[in-house]
Amino acid sequence: MASSTLDFLPTTRREMEQRGWNQADVIILSADAYIDHPSFGAAVIGRLLEDEGLRVAIIPQPDWHGDLRDFSRLGRPRLWFGIAPGCMDSMVNKYTAARRLRSEDTYSPDGRHDLRPEYPTIVYTQAVRKLYPDVPVVLGGIEASLRRLTHFDYWQQRLRPSILIDSGADTILYGMGEQPTLELTRRSLAAIESFHPALAYDDEGNAMLTSEALKDAINGGLPDAHGDMSQPMRQCVTLHNSLKEIPGGVTEDDIILHSYEQCLKEPRHHAENFKHIETQSNNDQARRLIQQTADNWVVVNPPYPPMTTEQLDHSFDLPYTRLPHPRYEGKRIPAYEMIRFSVCLHRGCFGGCAFCTISAHQGKHIMSRSKGSILKEVEAISHLPGFKGNLSDLGGPSANMYMMHGKNVDICRRCHRPSCIHPNICKNLYGDHRPLLEIYRAVDALPYIKRSFIGSGVRYDLLLHDWHDEELNRAAADYTRQLILHHVSGRLKVAPEHTSDHVLQLMRKPSFRLFYDFKRRFDKINSEQGLRQQIIPYFISSHPGCRSEDMAELAVETKLLDFHLEQVQDFTPTPMTTATTMWATGYDPDTLQPVFVARTPEEKRKQRMFFFWYKTEERRNIETELQHIGRPDLLRKLFGEGHSSKINTTKEKRHKEQQKKRHK
Repeated sequence: MASSTLDFLPTTRREMEQRGWNQADVIILSADAYIDHPSFGAAVIGRLLEDEGLRVAIIPQPDWHGDLRDFSRLGRPRLWFGIAPGCMDSMVNKYTAARRLRSEDTYSPDGRHDLRPEYPTIVYTQAVRKLYPDVPVVLGGIEASLRRLTHFDYWQQRLRPSILIDSGADTILYGMGEQPTLELTRRSLAAIESFHPALAYDDEGNAMLTSEALKDAINGGLPDAHGDMSQPMRQCVTLHNSLKEIPGGVTEDDIILHSYEQCLKEPRHHAENFKHIETQSNNDQARRLIQQTADNWVVVNPPYPPMTTEQLDHSFDLPYTRLPHPRYEGKRIPAYEMIRFSVCLHRGCFGGCAFCTISAHQGKHIMSRSKGSILKEVEAISHLPGFKGNLSDLGGPSANMYMMHGKNVDICRRCHRPSCIHPNICKNLYGDHRPLLEIYRAVDALPYIKRSFIGSGVRYDLLLHDWHDEELNRAAADYTRQLILHHVSGRLKVAPEHTSDHVLQLMRKPSFRLFYDFKRRFDKINSEQGLRQQIIPYFISSHPGCRSEDMAELAVETKLLDFHLEQVQDFTPTPMTTATTMWATGYDPDTLQPVFVARTPEEKRKQRMFFFWYKTEERRNIETELQHIGRPDLLRKLFGEGHSSKINTTKEKRHKEQQKKRHK
């Protein structure tokens, strides 16, 4: 632990007084334990604002029961309360795909479940509103970002409106928050400096921001002297009582989505909406999105451009202690244990996987740190207590996308594709693995580093692709070899996700034949070097479009590969993904064609059991299901001959007819 609480943002009144403060400018309410590390959003925003000269305090995991005294223990902030609901959606963090309680809360001390409410964004905002009705409340983080418009809530099994409406907050800063937070701070201070008429004042005559003043600042209501602040702020969500109140009025450039009420009546409308939402989330020339909910209008302003390397370096180079706050002395925080000796090299992912929220929150454009910034962080890690020379991960959302970009930026600016590599790898993508190899080798050359491992997922389709460039192909081959020989701790995890082409198409993942190609390379390199390393594939069951026979075929494929699967999961619908939209509506938002969905617990159980075909307790259930759907071929492949006589030939004939119709 760090030697003093003065090394951290203050969390108590006493810690504020030690700094000579009687009031904070911004108070962050965090649903996670306070870990001063660049992987934890509350710490990033706190350090960023501190660097701007603001007095920032943080209340980690306030008690939301009873008299709410935790929410008032630091008093009223001069500018605003920031709600940081956690590094994961609170419901994903708490419940499994089967809606069962997880064994622990990985972001809480000792994994305790009782320190975080469900939907902390809503709970914390409502608590603050009771205590300080006129103080601005700003939402950020995964939970609010991905619930900024009408979304499907898997845990309540219904469509819900924007969380801005449910919470009563003033605005959402969606996506990665550095750029909008800096702009919001600039506008907040400008509102105070201009003596905005809605300001509040304390007993000593010091000006304090109010919700009304903040909304004016966001919507461009500041005096002209503030220049570009006369225009609405980017990358934020605001709420308005009528179309007339929307800054600049509704124009032909705006996209008017189907209303929340229309989506409730007709699920297809929600699928149509999502196509617009996904497209505009990752468009350099994004348009404003507007959606009505009852008498309110939710407005999503376009995002900022991707952060530059200099901007990203600045965020990662802030003076983090990289440690939990001293209040957790002697306690175990599982999430911290997983990442304390890891380094994030970049943000964003252009994979566009249908079930993933990364591009919805971080964006699809890769934002990479400089070599200098990365090496500086590695050195800082080397001084941490308990470090023994091994880095657990040199990675990112997808490990091997570092520094990759479009050859022609103008083409990227006009592009509406959600993925740069599906259904095929874009010809404009410059997939150079050399910058990443340079990072790996520079880190491994440091005298205090024994090994650096790659714990993040690797996109093997980028390694196998013919780039029509000898140097890029050689770099991909060199990367593959370097990865396998020097950065695998005996087991390399990759994510084919499924084996069925039509399911993979809906997932936006490459054909499973590429996994075979990669495994052959993996096995060949290991054999040449006398290594006995394993490749561990991840798979998903119950993804939209997947049926029992697809899972049975997956079982056959993995049996042929001699895999007894470990890394498997049942599909969990999370807000703001293509797959969740399919699950909720029964339509593929890309094509608006109907999609089969296994929704009931029994349907999901039947799919999941095929992962474990090798277990005696599952064999009878699998036999029964394959008999039911008329697939003697799969039964024989899984368990050998002697089963075909048990299959109802009428069902088999019916199945073949259905297959012919599907192919037509």
